Amino acid sequence: MKQSHFRPRSGLAQAVFNPVPWSVSVSMLLLVAACLPVRGGLEELARPQEGRSMRATSTMRVGELKQRGDRKPLPQAEPRGDRDEASNWDNFRVAPGATHVVMDERGPGVITHMWFTFLGPEPQAWAAQGSANHQEMLLRIYWDGNPRPAVEAPVGDFFANAFGRRNEVISQPVVVEDGDSYNCYWHMPFRKSARVEIVNQSEKPVSLLYYNIDWVRKDRLPSGTPYFHAQYRQEYPVRPGQDYVVLDTRGKGHYVGTLLSVRTRSPAWFGEGDEKIYLDGEAKPSIWGTGTEDYFLSAWGLKKTSTPTFGVPYFDQWGIVGGHTSAYRWHLTDPLVFKQGIKVTFEHFGWMSPDENPENKSHSWNEREDDFSSVAFWYQTGPSTFTARAPEARERVLPSLERQVVYARDFTGAAHYGEGGVIRQQLDLYPGKQLLYQPHSTTNAWLEFPFEVKQKEPLRLLLQVTKADDFGRYQASLDGVPLGRPIDLFNREILTEEVHLLDFWPDPGQHLLRLECVGRNPQSQGYYCGLESIRLRERRPRVTTLGHNRDKDWKTDPQLYR
Repeated sequence: MKQSHFRPRSGLAQAVFNPVPWSVSVSMLLLVAACLPVRGGLEELARPQEGRSMRATSTMRVGELKQRGDRKPLPQAEPRGDRDEASNWDNFRVAPGATHVVMDERGPGVITHMWFTFLGPEPQAWAAQGSANHQEMLLRIYWDGNPRPAVEAPVGDFFANAFGRRNEVISQPVVVEDGDSYNCYWHMPFRKSARVEIVNQSEKPVSLLYYNIDWVRKDRLPSGTPYFHAQYRQEYPVRPGQDYVVLDTRGKGHYVGTLLSVRTRSPAWFGEGDEKIYLDGEAKPSIWGTGTEDYFLSAWGLKKTSTPTFGVPYFDQWGIVGGHTSAYRWHLTDPLVFKQGIKVTFEHFGWMSPDENPENKSHSWNEREDDFSSVAFWYQTGPSTFTARAPEARERVLPSLERQVVYARDFTGAAHYGEGGVIRQQLDLYPGKQLLYQPHSTTNAWLEFPFEVKQKEPLRLLLQVTKADDFGRYQASLDGVPLGRPIDLFNREILTEEVHLLDFWPDPGQHLLRLECVGRNPQSQGYYCGLESIRLRERRPRVTTLGHNRDKDWKTDPQLYR
């Protein structure tokens, strides 16, 4: 955890900020850069290379038949290279519940690159009912006939794409170009055999699966060559009183990377917890960090970014209940070396809203109960002793936090809106249709949505809105009480966003949410409003247990914790 917002300057930082001549500063920077260790740099290309390059691929082969998207592979047959269009059917359809063997080769050898692509989950021309999500596809890799996979992770998470979302990643060992071209350059040596599988744990097929696995056949591997491992695990939510464990294995090796994904269940910032790394069986961690964002080589929080060694492919909204953050760090020039074993853990501490704190105060050092998942990447000699296994796809889906969802599309009657018209509109942003309200000015422009609360409990009220370049500004109110400032729905591109309005204990019975148009952004072309839903989201059980605001009249002081 960082203790202050200012850090002492020393070393290179001091040289950069001191008023020394420009040429001296640049010289020092170049000197430091020249002294940095380089692994796998361009100088490797000028050295002799041993072995023979090989490839396992999805290319169409002689004698194979393809009907209605299904194809029976003949991996030993020659690639088909005739002028028939079928020669270009270089993909596979993997049925629900099926396992597709991507590579099954004898060693010794080293996998040097893997590339995959396949259709996304949304319905489209080649898959009218949609396809498996990459979170539902499990990547397993077995070395030397071992029955336990050394690599076991959802395809998306292995390629630093968590939550089933497709995002671009531009890093050194993992590149996901445009969110749909999955590449990794981890070197994966094996002695006797390598078997790479894609397991479809979805109820939908994997559609148009293409792949190339590049590897080098070797005459031998150096004695002591370690095996590559990657293992997924999760806790929904994390366990009270226990640090979250990313990896715990015995053996000799080095740790090379972490993907950590967090879905927040409380307001405010989750990432004050330190990484605590135990080496070689020690009782207390000898490597102890200063905060989650610091481990991922950022500062004062996390934001979407992508660099060769660290990045945040997905970050949606700061400080909300139900926010998503996924970050990677690759230890390429700074691997964590262990001789007898390693245990990599994270504290789950952070800021807390007063109604979740026994002291009814907000401060930075509280044990939070968010949803964590991770992939650990490491090399070690011999098999891993880590007992974690990836759960089935249905268990990897984050549990819903919604107590109630009121879909705006169900309220198109004239009693629910003022001047202007409404339509139900299908966007790629949502599985169902949204309501699009189209007033021409602020005059008598409003929307109203009734909903019923069954029991008194702590909830968060929020809207799932659309933003676009012709949308207006709307003031939200509940039961006649204004909530916060007007919501500006303008954005140059069409996107969806959650607008959080209120933390409260509503009384059982009927309530009415109203959105009233109060103007528009100067850059906006109109006064429209796109709304997918009104949501009542659960708060953590301790909010109920503590009951700080149980008897508070939210109407006299509407509160939203951030």
